[in-house]
Amino acid sequence: MLAVRGICILIGYILGMFQTGYIYGKLHHIDIRQHGSGNAGATNTLRTLGWKAGLITFAGDIGKAILSMVIAWLLFGEKYPDGVKLLEMYAGFGAVLGHNFPCYLKFKGGKGIACTAGFILAFYPPMAPLCLLLFIMIVATTKYVSLGSILVMICYFIQLVFFGQMGHLGVRASLLPEVYIVGALFSLMGIWRHRENLKRLIAGTENKFSMGKSEKK
Repeated sequence: MLAVRGICILIGYILGMFQTGYIYGKLHHIDIRQHGSGNAGATNTLRTLGWKAGLITFAGDIGKAILSMVIAWLLFGEKYPDGVKLLEMYAGFGAVLGHNFPCYLKFKGGKGIACTAGFILAFYPPMAPLCLLLFIMIVATTKYVSLGSILVMICYFIQLVFFGQMGHLGVRASLLPEVYIVGALFSLMGIWRHRENLKRLIAGTENKFSMGKSEKK
């Protein structure tokens, strides 16, 4: 199943390269990467182009992660019924990689939070409500989208291990360690992509969220 893992990552990467924010911006004669924080994700699109653009980008970024996982399930579900959930994880992670590092845009994409949200929804939906509630509470009280995103990455992984140990993920026990490793990669990727934000949070210089106000690079 090693080669199949690579195929799933590739499927995800190809779909992940569909940069919703970048394409939306180009349709409106704007390169979103030259504005605000400089990334092509939903938050920067929302800040730069407004709520409609942000929601479209968010939906597109969620959708490509889900689609990559559905394709993995359709291709390999019958052949690897006990391992298809793990293969879905690889496809979802590939989508995050494609979103964050699209080769045709010189590897300059987004931060992968919306893509990871799509993965969570498709992989095990019961993890989503707590992540969403935590994100809303943090952003509402602090106005720091980056802090909310970082904490969601941690919350998601804790839930992944909890539900895995409870036997709720639909993965055989022998594959759980690998599930946790791949799951940790999602969290580490999301946190690493926010490393500059984290530095500013620690220094007290991170910009708070508000429409029409660009985030520091």
